Amino acid sequence: MVEVNFLGPIKKDSIKVEVKSLFELKEVLSKDKELYEWLKISAIAVNDKFISSIDCALKDGDIVNILPPVCGG
Repeated sequence: MVEVNFLGPIKKDSIKVEVKSLFELKEVLSKDKELYEWLKISAIAVNDKFISSIDCALKDGDIVNILPPVCGG
C-alpha cells in the first residue's frame, strides 16, 4: 500500500492505495473530478523527494505527497 497525502488547500483526507507507479496513482486519483484539476498543477513528492516524471515506480510503504502551488507574503 502507498499512502497519499493531499496538502494545502486540497481538502481531502489521506488515503492508502495499492498501486505500483505514479502513473497508476494518477489514473486512480483522476477519477475524482476535484482532484483531477489539482493534479494538473501540483508538485509530487515521494518519500520527501520531488519527482519530475510519473514513470516513477512505487513500492509498499511509500508516501506520496501532492503539493499544490501556494503564494505567500
